Amino acid sequence: MVSLGQMAPADRPREKMIKNGGTALSDSELLAVLLRNGTSGEPATALAERILGSVGHDLTRLSRMSLHELASFKGMGPVKAVMILAALELGRRRRLAVASDRVKISSSTDVAEIFIPLLSDIGHEEFWILLLNRANNVIDRYQVSKGGITGTVVDPKLVFKKAIEVSASALVLCHNHPSGNRSPSEADMHLTRKIVDAAKLLDMQVLDHIIVAGDSFYSFSDEGRL
Repeated sequence: MVSLGQMAPADRPREKMIKNGGTALSDSELLAVLLRNGTSGEPATALAERILGSVGHDLTRLSRMSLHELASFKGMGPVKAVMILAALELGRRRRLAVASDRVKISSSTDVAEIFIPLLSDIGHEEFWILLLNRANNVIDRYQVSKGGITGTVVDPKLVFKKAIEVSASALVLCHNHPSGNRSPSEADMHLTRKIVDAAKLLDMQVLDHIIVAGDSFYSFSDEGRL
C-alpha cells in the first residue's frame, strides 16, 4: 500500500496544502488527502484520479455516488467512502448555511441561492415550498414530498396546510430535476396552475416556481408562466 508519506515531498498533497493552502491543490489532490493511502503500487493520488475520472471529473456527479458505489473501487472500502461522503456533505451544508442567511426574497436568484445547495446534488426529486410574509421575508421552508428519479407526487392540500399554519401571505414552489434538464414538464405546469388558482382563493400569492437542475435553475416567474 502506498501512503502519502511515502511520496516525494513535492508530490505530497497534505504537505502542499499545509504550505500553500487548499486552493493550491487540484481536485484529485484534495481527494487524496481524504484517502490518505492507495493500494499496492498505486498512490492515493492515482486512486483519487481514477475515482474522479469515472465521473468525468465532475464533483456534482461524485457527490451523487452512493456509499456502495464509492466503496466498490479497488483500494477504497466503506471507511474511505464514508470519509469522502462526509466531506461532501459538509460542503453542501456550508453552502446551505450561507444561503439561509438571506431572509428577504426579491428575485428568482434569491430563491435559487437557497434551494440549489439543498437540491442540486440529490438523485431523486423533492418538492419544497418557501413561505413568506407580506414583506417577502422568509418565515419557513418545508419539504412537501420526496419521490424517485422521474417525479414526486405533490398534494396541494399539504402545501396550503403548512402555509396556513405559519400564516404565510405568499409562497414559492421549488423542486429539482435530477436529469439536469431545466425545462418544466406538462405535469409541472399543470401543478403550478393548480396551486396558483387555489392560492388566490386563500388570499395568498404564488411568487414563483423554481426548478433546480444541477447548479442552474428555471423560473416560472422570469419566463412569464405564472
